[in-house]
Amino acid sequence: MLETLLWLFGYQLIGEAFVRGLALPVPGPVLGMLLLFLTLCAKRRVPPGLGDGVSRLLKHMSLFFVPAGVGILAYWSLLEPYLLSLSVVLIASTLITLVGAAALLSWLLRRHTHREGA
Repeated sequence: MLETLLWLFGYQLIGEAFVRGLALPVPGPVLGMLLLFLTLCAKRRVPPGLGDGVSRLLKHMSLFFVPAGVGILAYWSLLEPYLLSLSVVLIASTLITLVGAAALLSWLLRRHTHREGA
């Protein structure tokens, strides 16, 4: 588990350093996870220590939503006037993500089937 945390926090730190050093308009953790993804793609495998720890973290993924839920409750009076627009944006972004993921999966499956048939 320690190796997993070192990987995740290390790449988050690298992402933060890039964002602050280059004044990029992207959150540091997002850039760090992109860099981690690119590293894993280049290696073409997931190190055992990282894979095992991440699967354990995913079992407790719901805990990562607690701070967001507390923030919504704490700032409800500020969010309430924008409830309709926030709802529309959340629903639209969720649908766009689902349709995009489905389209990508469909394209990848067709590509995979085409390669197997050739």
